[in-house]
Amino acid sequence: MIGIIDYGMGNLHSVYSACQYLKLDAIISSDPKQLEQCERLILPGVGAFGDMDHMLRESGLYDWIKNQVEVCHKPILGICLGMQALFDRSFEFGEYEGLHFMKGDICPLESLRVHEKGKEVTLTVPQIGWNKLYFSYDFALADELAADPYVYFDHSYALMHWDPADLKAYAQYGPYVIPAVLIHNNVMGCQFHPEKSGPTGLRILEWFGKEFCV
Repeated sequence: MIGIIDYGMGNLHSVYSACQYLKLDAIISSDPKQLEQCERLILPGVGAFGDMDHMLRESGLYDWIKNQVEVCHKPILGICLGMQALFDRSFEFGEYEGLHFMKGDICPLESLRVHEKGKEVTLTVPQIGWNKLYFSYDFALADELAADPYVYFDHSYALMHWDPADLKAYAQYGPYVIPAVLIHNNVMGCQFHPEKSGPTGLRILEWFGKEFCV
């Protein structure tokens, strides 16, 4: 069973629907006692980091998640904003502390003038749409997904100062290297939305649900 953590914001039902499609048993819950019965956790997220931080701490879920992951060693997948929560700090409209499961800071992307195919264009922020993944050789799905590596992003902030050993896939957005899949022990993060990313994203979600940390 996968527990989709409901802390008051996030793409809960689209993640749940994707799990149903993949025949992954899942529940949406904000009740720690119910979530403790799950073998795996998903932390979704859409919105601002500060709002998420406030709601996790106000509900007691911040400390509960720390215990489940660090003490009970339960696998967790963070999606989009939920992925950003897995790292040290975010600088989105202030400075906020993350869960410290992996090294790195969440920093703003800037709209820039870049040259593409001989033309000067404006790099828009947020990055919304499909982008290509480039896989690390040691990612379990690298060969399988190489034929269709496109996934769906929607974000204005991205991970910086990450540990290279944790990086399993990235996307290129103008001059930015966007860390897209990161793994450290029982912690996995996706900056894109696997539940909205067609066969490639669904395969990554399925891998987390069935094969990650087995």
